[in-house]
Amino acid sequence: MGIFNPLYDVVSWIIVQFHSLYSLVFDKDSGWAWGLSIVSLVVLIRICLIPLFVKQIKSTRNMQALQPKMKAIQERYKSDKQRQSEEMMKLYKETGTNPLSSCLPILAQSPFFFALFHVLSYIAKGQQVGVIHKDLVGSAQRAHIFGAPLAAKFADSASTLHKLGATLTDVRVVTVIMIVLMSASQFYTQRQLMTKNVDMSVKTPFMQQQKMLMYVFPIMFAVFGINFPVGVLIYWLTTNLWTMGQQMFVIRRNPTPGSLAFTERQERLRAKGKLQDAPAAVAKSGSGAAEAAPVKRTQPKRQSKSQRQTGGAQPAGAAKTAGGPAKTAGGPAPKSKSSGPAGSADKPNLSKKK
Repeated sequence: MGIFNPLYDVVSWIIVQFHSLYSLVFDKDSGWAWGLSIVSLVVLIRICLIPLFVKQIKSTRNMQALQPKMKAIQERYKSDKQRQSEEMMKLYKETGTNPLSSCLPILAQSPFFFALFHVLSYIAKGQQVGVIHKDLVGSAQRAHIFGAPLAAKFADSASTLHKLGATLTDVRVVTVIMIVLMSASQFYTQRQLMTKNVDMSVKTPFMQQQKMLMYVFPIMFAVFGINFPVGVLIYWLTTNLWTMGQQMFVIRRNPTPGSLAFTERQERLRAKGKLQDAPAAVAKSGSGAAEAAPVKRTQPKRQSKSQRQTGGAQPAGAAKTAGGPAKTAGGPAPKSKSSGPAGSADKPNLSKKK
């Protein structure tokens, strides 16, 4: 087995520990004890991969934030696809964004997937692997899931399946159903991401990659699934269901801004009365406009008062309102009217003295 021995030891040890636990409830040679051990292996691995999943979400958010810049690059170099791709890669590098981060969980668990494939292959041959000794190998060979041994494959011959205590029909029916479920869950997970949690208004290389994976992965699982042991099919079906449920939770609770899921979440919050941002903003903008209007109406009055103090227009009205002395006024006729009888008597006396 070479350099992969430590990995085989880890996978086999985890399976044996879970098998010992489930043997307290089920028969140690039953498919339930061994099948649930594989399911528990998946759950344990996926829990350990949660940090990578969080990183995947952050990468998706960064990609969403770059959408306007991506759109500008597309418009600028729409006639030069090569330059457009170069500018996109440059943008990814400058912002530290990796469009392939969505594949990190799959890539990280691939070693465990192949290690389990190898362990089950050794069990099918009746050989010891890792910490699974001969007694456990025999127990695993006798374990059946709906009539199909854990180590059996769709492509196995009837004679090989007879040695494992199964029939060709039972194995092929079980494996076909599991392959279909595995491919369908993979397709639904990718489609859910593309249709509900991505802003489709901007076409980017990231979008094209996701769309391609939506069709490529299910086909790959369907083609290669005929060579997967039943135990590996259990492993991959479980991890697909985990991914689908995890993604549904994230899309519903924390969708990507600008996506269909984000709009649906906003509508749900408004229906429950938990979203008040939009009405408050409208009310605030309305009150602000109402306050701004009177200020503009009073501005001309302030200008006329300033003009009056500097000797500007409307001196007569200014004299009436201010009540100041007549000498600050303009002509003699208006001032004689505004200054009263004392002012009108002074001017004739001056003329007589002259």
